[in-house]
Amino acid sequence: MKTGVYILKSLKNQRHYIGSTKDIDRRLAQHELGKVKATKNILPLELVAFLPCGTPTDARRAEYKLKNYKRKDIIELVIRDKKFPWEHVRA
Repeated sequence: MKTGVYILKSLKNQRHYIGSTKDIDRRLAQHELGKVKATKNILPLELVAFLPCGTPTDARRAEYKLKNYKRKDIIELVIRDKKFPWEHVRA
């Protein structure tokens, strides 16, 4: 099992969904089967980033923190670099 934060992109409306899980394979299957209320109407989805976390608690905290950024450019930076924004070092 892989614990972490994941970002999905809707191929229907191009929007992103951010979630956390302790089993990414199981969670992706739930999304694909339409069993997740928040994403069932925006299928199909593509996994665009997965950021591993040490524990489920760490993953939930990171998910909450990432969702609070609310800026598309920051989410795109996370997708590109596969790092949380607070891990980026600015010179």
